Amino acid sequence: MRKADRLFQIIQILRRSSRPVTSSELADELEVARRTVYRDIAHLIAQRVPIEGEAGFGYVLDAQYDMPPLTLTPDEIEAVVLGVQMVARLNDAAIRNAASDVMAKITSVMPQDLLPYIAQPAVGIKPDDVGGDVTRDTRPLRSAIREGRKLALDYRAADGAVTSRIVWPVLLGYADTHSLLIAWCQSKHAFRHFRTERLLKVEILDESIGMSRSKLRQQWQQWRDAQMWKSRVVQ
Repeated sequence: MRKADRLFQIIQILRRSSRPVTSSELADELEVARRTVYRDIAHLIAQRVPIEGEAGFGYVLDAQYDMPPLTLTPDEIEAVVLGVQMVARLNDAAIRNAASDVMAKITSVMPQDLLPYIAQPAVGIKPDDVGGDVTRDTRPLRSAIREGRKLALDYRAADGAVTSRIVWPVLLGYADTHSLLIAWCQSKHAFRHFRTERLLKVEILDESIGMSRSKLRQQWQQWRDAQMWKSRVVQ
């Protein structure tokens, strides 16, 4: 790894960590000796990168520090390309178009020497047609999730029965052929998964879910973990 790439990666590692990162951890991820890390840290500090800490304790990066936009490494570029390829297989036109727009924006400002990593990436997924049922427009669902607002749904179950529900949306999950609205159902007093292609009507209500989004998601994660534990016990 070139020194310039290594210095950039040190900043990336520190920026994504919520705690001090030791020189040993940096050396392991960068696959270099600890003395190289010490020299690189000293170089960054000399260049006025706001890194604090010391050997034995760990290093932290000032949360206010910001790097020039789109300073991406080849690995990061190929990660984005791979993600766009995966999103392209989802049966959600709005998300697919958004991913294509992101890729176009990145390509338009990418330095010439990095464009080959987009045009001929070293990664890829098996080509496949998008399959499954046609999903509804998921933008209202995602908007309600972001804003923490309740949804009124008319939903058709697998047996054809139609019910009306008020739900607290948590997350929109995706599989290869369909998407699921994960939500707390007021009538069932439980978390439920709703296939988006079976949503007959969606209305965003003015009423909020009555708690923070993070707390609702935490409760869902606890419920999910409990369900997974039960399934392992049954097996």
